[in-house]
Amino acid sequence: MRTRRGFCYPNPKVNMCIENKIVKRKRNDFSGIGDRRKRSKLSPEITGHHPDLFDSLPDDLVVSILCKLTSSAASPADFVNVLITCKRLNGLGHHSLVLSKASQKMLTVKAQNWSESAQRFLKQCADAGNVEACYTLGMIRFYCLQNRGSGASLMAKAAISSHAPSLYSLAVIQFNGSGGSKNDKDLRAGVALCARAAFLGHIDALRELGHCLQDGYGVKQNIAEGRRFLVQANARELAAVLSMTPSALTAGGWLTWNPLPHHRHGAGSGCPLLSDFGCNVPAPEAHPANQFLTEWFLNSSKGGVPGSGLRLCSHAGCGRPESRRHEFRRCSVCGTVNYCSRACQALDWKMRHKAECTPVERWIDEDGENDGNGNGDGEMGEEDQNMVES
Repeated sequence: MRTRRGFCYPNPKVNMCIENKIVKRKRNDFSGIGDRRKRSKLSPEITGHHPDLFDSLPDDLVVSILCKLTSSAASPADFVNVLITCKRLNGLGHHSLVLSKASQKMLTVKAQNWSESAQRFLKQCADAGNVEACYTLGMIRFYCLQNRGSGASLMAKAAISSHAPSLYSLAVIQFNGSGGSKNDKDLRAGVALCARAAFLGHIDALRELGHCLQDGYGVKQNIAEGRRFLVQANARELAAVLSMTPSALTAGGWLTWNPLPHHRHGAGSGCPLLSDFGCNVPAPEAHPANQFLTEWFLNSSKGGVPGSGLRLCSHAGCGRPESRRHEFRRCSVCGTVNYCSRACQALDWKMRHKAECTPVERWIDEDGENDGNGNGDGEMGEEDQNMVES
């Protein structure tokens, strides 16, 4: 319909639609502005906050990763750097499964850094079932802290899990009667423990068992079988060197051929093995527990000498002290060195003492008593000297 002036009346339906469209557009406009405001407030570019994907990882996966880390750690610092990263890693890093996988190098402790916290950490690892921690803490308690019962039980715990160094250390304790009197020696038990460690491939145990069989010490004498064990020990030590990195092998002329006896048996920087063939290899690296013993007794602030009249094993890679006077055997030729075992004597003879040993008619001990006619323990091999009980 039109008015008198020719204008059309407005259609109410059309106006309502137009108004609704306008309202909807306005509402959409406002909602879009609100979304943009919300997005701007929560955007990483504005707040600098990024979602942490590490928090979404399950604990089982993180523990598994930490187990891989501790088993391959080259030093304690590798593990400490992880613990100080965040609170979650610090908590999961002390999980029993993680501590049970800790490597030998990760548990290395320096004598000058020994403290109650270090002992608690080793005890925590030992309680988690780590055999290396049991052995290391057992050696420290037995020889350094003179807690014989606790140290022996920790080494026995590791020995039950077929830990070769623990079996051999317990064998040395049985051979010497360490922690007790001379009557506490148990040669048969020492031979049995050595045989078990030798079966697991422990080189010192193979060498010790070979000398025991050759001398009939704690076992029926069998010279041929003893020589077989000695050759096997030499072969295993040579194989251990051959498995080293190429850079370590080419660092020096460790493999030589010396056809003449005076050349073949001459003193060298390495440890002669398979001397009939003139093979010289570097001296084996000492276990961290033995390194700790050596540092402990050389550091006067940590106890100094083992005690009045007590001596250390003369082999540089051992570090074991006497628990009573005249516990270790002396060299029957010069009387200036003493050893806790035949294996230590054989290694030290090849590396050092062969060039220093000077025969004397007799020698006097610290108390002025002639000790040159003591009870001998027999020959320790073609290249080794007789040992006598002090």
